[in-house]
Amino acid sequence: MQFKVLLACTLLLVSGCLLAPSPSIPSALTKVVGPLTQSEASHAFGGAAYTLKSEDLPGQGYTEEEFFVSGTANVYDWPASGAVIRTPDSPYTTRVLVRRPQSAARFSGRVVVEMLNPSNQFDLNIGWAIHHDEIVRQGDAWVGITAKPVAVATLKAFDPVRYASLDWSNPLAADDPKNCDVSGDTTKATENGLVWDMHTEVAKWLRSTDASNPFRYGGAVSRADRLYAWGYSQTGGFLFTYINAIQPLVIAKDGKPPFDGYIVGMLGGPSPINQCAERIPAGDPRRPIRNAVVPVIHVMSQSDYLGWAPSRREDNDTAGDQYRHYDIAGAGHATPDELWFAARSEDIVKGGRTPPAVNCDQGPRSRFPSWVAYNAIYRNLKAWVEDGVPPPSSQNIEVVGGKGVLDANGNVKGGIRSPWVDVPTSTWNGNSTGLSFCRIAGHEIPFDAVKLVSLYPDQQTYEAAVRRNVDDLVKARFITPEDGIVLKARAGETRVR
Repeated sequence: MQFKVLLACTLLLVSGCLLAPSPSIPSALTKVVGPLTQSEASHAFGGAAYTLKSEDLPGQGYTEEEFFVSGTANVYDWPASGAVIRTPDSPYTTRVLVRRPQSAARFSGRVVVEMLNPSNQFDLNIGWAIHHDEIVRQGDAWVGITAKPVAVATLKAFDPVRYASLDWSNPLAADDPKNCDVSGDTTKATENGLVWDMHTEVAKWLRSTDASNPFRYGGAVSRADRLYAWGYSQTGGFLFTYINAIQPLVIAKDGKPPFDGYIVGMLGGPSPINQCAERIPAGDPRRPIRNAVVPVIHVMSQSDYLGWAPSRREDNDTAGDQYRHYDIAGAGHATPDELWFAARSEDIVKGGRTPPAVNCDQGPRSRFPSWVAYNAIYRNLKAWVEDGVPPPSSQNIEVVGGKGVLDANGNVKGGIRSPWVDVPTSTWNGNSTGLSFCRIAGHEIPFDAVKLVSLYPDQQTYEAAVRRNVDDLVKARFITPEDGIVLKARAGETRVR
């Protein structure tokens, strides 16, 4: 019998298959509550109307809904042979934010599913911050999942009544030898490793016929045809772990992957699979993303690329191992956009946290527009998944002797290009010093008047150079046509005279 089970796992080409009678991964949600009502007195933390730069979603034809999703999740270990269940069937309740077109006719059928970044100890909707223009103009939707207990603690402090039912309790007693001592933003009372099955169950909910599914639009079936998982920084590491360790278990059980494609941003390896696990070391075969079944695009900023460069892998267009990697030349990791679209400062303080620093020792966080490259990356991933059109080849920042290669203007060579580095008015740095995440925020050093004169004899010369650069990059599919129009229009706002 065991031989037949192992043979079936081999035929499915997945690792970590579990032999009966091991507990199975959960297959159904216990309960979905919502959408919850919102008002000034009680609203979703980080809700679009209550962010540092508040948004009028209804004015864009969009609606926002907050749900509580409950179920059971396993905690896993990840030996070399593949992920196995460490502790089964732990009850949980987490929260989910949904931003979608108000009408079914406007909805494209595509959903970006983001595990909300908890690195500041509260939820950051970085995917929405980066892609909101692209999502809205394409009629796509966005779903954000609270993805770590430390963020739940912030929600409960912010609104103890609204968020009272959220629960990431550790299934192990405090004195259980397997419940290890922890530090930093982790406690023994909760378990970080519940996130993996939550991610899977939310994906299943979004595709389900359950009456609570907001993508049914009143019909019998879900209109969510394509789910694209999205992670950035800490949650980029979550996706490494999910793709390499958890997705094989889901495929073995369901016969198909939970997501249609992945954008894995700004981290170079897996996060620990549970809060007692060690990180997967460099050189371990569990570390790189290979044979992910669906297309994966991995992205690094100028803040991160040097640490990742030794681990770069080759492009692949072969079904089952479709992969691209891009470094974004000039981009900082921790950008102002993630703060503008995060919860407003008074709500962060009410949640018991400190609003992140906007300024670093060298000045404001880098204003480099990462969204330009990211929107094209997302557009190219959709074309790869839906139309079989491969993205442009990987673009790596040039590295020699462990250092980035700089051009005459002090900007890096290689990577995804843009007018900011090809027709520059500043030198862009990926790293800074100062409070909070300044180390990976980056900053710019504007050129002085003498330098600008040497590059651009007049304003018309500068604007014409921007237009040519944008046209070339739109043709190469590193800028979307819509963003190209925006960039050309904005060129006149950058005065070189």
